[in-house]
Amino acid sequence: MTITRRGFALGSAGALVAAQGLARPALAQGEPIRIGWLAALTGPSSAPGIGFDRGVHYAVEAINAAGGVKGRKIELVVRDTQGDPTKAVNAVQDMISRARVHAVWGPTNSGESLATTPIMARAKMPNVHPCFVDSLIDPAKYPNAFRMAPSNSQIDNAVSDYCIKNLGLKSLAVVGDTTGYGTTTVTSSTAAIAKRGGNVVYKGTIDPTQPDVTPDMLRMRNAGAQAIVVWSVSPGLCARLMNTRATMGWDVPLVGHPTMGSGEVGKLIAAPKNWEKTYILGFRNCSFGADGKLPAHVQSFVDGTKGKIQLDDTILWWVLDGVDAINLIARAVQEAGGTDPAKMVAYWDTVTKYPGLYATYSWSKTEHNGLPDSDIVMSEANSQRLGAYKLAPGYT
Repeated sequence: MTITRRGFALGSAGALVAAQGLARPALAQGEPIRIGWLAALTGPSSAPGIGFDRGVHYAVEAINAAGGVKGRKIELVVRDTQGDPTKAVNAVQDMISRARVHAVWGPTNSGESLATTPIMARAKMPNVHPCFVDSLIDPAKYPNAFRMAPSNSQIDNAVSDYCIKNLGLKSLAVVGDTTGYGTTTVTSSTAAIAKRGGNVVYKGTIDPTQPDVTPDMLRMRNAGAQAIVVWSVSPGLCARLMNTRATMGWDVPLVGHPTMGSGEVGKLIAAPKNWEKTYILGFRNCSFGADGKLPAHVQSFVDGTKGKIQLDDTILWWVLDGVDAINLIARAVQEAGGTDPAKMVAYWDTVTKYPGLYATYSWSKTEHNGLPDSDIVMSEANSQRLGAYKLAPGYT
């Protein structure tokens, strides 16, 4: 079987690795292929994990129903990290030493991945993840880790370009949540804005569980911010920023993280108008064209999964990336002829223009960032339908 844009006939991963990082002999080919699925499925940072989870389970079920990979079924080993790096470390150590997974998909939050990536590198564990922080992908330090999402540099460039070039706004506030991801991205985003001639008049972090963000918003307004760049995976925090903006009568755009366009935010805003003038990082394969349709291969997936995957309360790219991750692990198992970790990684090092649902991926021995800049766009946060969006004003 082959994996195509319209189908997912394969899926799984590969290498049985001892806790010390030494590969053990390959087991019988009838053994299930165990994929570690490491995600925040509960807690304030769980929105992405829930979306990815739907794609992961759908792909695994489809692959197993089609006979598996070379006759081997996929077995998911799921651990809920709750967005806590310590829990993520414990979970990945358990996956490696006790569950003995053959590959890991995740974590889905950069703060957790900063803690787990070195552990998986020492264990030579094949790992794909969607985390943005630049330093997580380093082929010299982490030859086993591959990114299936944009890097911080890519998203910082897209967001700062949109604020400064498209919206014509140069005095910006930059805020993030207090996770490792949020704090890291506030710094990198500030640098990208300055590089483009923008002026960061306020920057800071906010606890994602903080009930009242009015003091923070007042400080941003008093500093003269013309727009707020937001980096948080917490729907609650994003919604509170929108609601407070409306209560203050402060008509500034919010620009930044895709979570601001999630269905969970839609449930938490006090009024639909509070969601206006909010622009998020988006992706071409998850954007509606002038005809109101998605790219043909993505539209086919959405039509074919109607009633099987809930999309209105999540973000489509999270779901599609979960599907692609399982398929790319599966393709590696097929091409490697089994679950040898070195052979799986060697296959990923040769991937060129892999036609995924979410994006087109290319990796090499010296480049483990998978997405081209051309796949990145900006979207209207409140235009969500089936998890996808319209392009933001002035963006083509």
